Amino acid sequence: MKHLTLALIFAAIPFTVMFSQQVLPLYEGPVPNSRPSNTYKEEQTPSNNRITIAKVINPTLTAYFPKEARSNAAVIICPGGGYGRLAATHEGTEVAQLFNSWGITAFVLKYRLPSDSIMLDKSTGPLQDAQRAIQLVRSRAAEWKLDTSKIGIMGFSAGGHLASSAGTHFNKILINNPAGISVRPSFMVLVYPVITFSDKYTHMGSRTNLIGKTPSSDSISYFSNELQVTAQTPPAFLVHAGDDKAVPVDNSISFYQALNQFGSPSELHIYPKGGHGFGLHNSTTTDEWPERLKNWMKGIGALPK
Repeated sequence: MKHLTLALIFAAIPFTVMFSQQVLPLYEGPVPNSRPSNTYKEEQTPSNNRITIAKVINPTLTAYFPKEARSNAAVIICPGGGYGRLAATHEGTEVAQLFNSWGITAFVLKYRLPSDSIMLDKSTGPLQDAQRAIQLVRSRAAEWKLDTSKIGIMGFSAGGHLASSAGTHFNKILINNPAGISVRPSFMVLVYPVITFSDKYTHMGSRTNLIGKTPSSDSISYFSNELQVTAQTPPAFLVHAGDDKAVPVDNSISFYQALNQFGSPSELHIYPKGGHGFGLHNSTTTDEWPERLKNWMKGIGALPK
């Protein structure tokens, strides 16, 4: 059977009635690792029916609940944008709606983008927000009828770096956690992700935004997540295009190889073409990678078979 294109799938699904939406402040009190600024204001830019967000000060987690839950898993989605903006629509809202159509609860994370203007340490701000998102979802899992062992994280491009950072740096908790809630994601979904900060294969804009123009070798190694994989790193589903000029495919290959060394049930799909930023639909192929993701999620128990 041929895969339906996502355009046809979207046309067949009345998303307006498929989900309910709830915007939650990420932190109950003061945002950690922050400094005040009277001039730094959030910016939202609409273009071609999409919204891009920059200069995030107050991070949020937007919950999308399916009309009919068919899984007790959940996915936290981190849009990309080079750690300088958030592609909030095609790497955020649309992705959450797709998960809802599968009966999965989804959360879109509006995370802080690294900036010395509003952060004491800009290199840790985004990861703090990712850890807090996982902590928040797990703390309310009973209320939302979720399984705490099935809370995954997903990221596109630089959001993939953030998601893979959450999956490799969970032992160093950067947020207040008196209840000792695990901030380790159960699984990762990484779409054309930035993984390495090595000179040869990194996306230099993402690296510069997160750790500066002249980072130390220790900082480069620490945030090169292919070097941080252990037996405790959760499994990952990776998608990339071989002709990606912005984020070389070597990022996904190196991460998959590291996971594979530990016998992780991970999966990597490389398309010959597609470039960077194709979102849910790579128009250069009739193959729809979300259908492959669905099958993989069934295999790890995040969706019923």
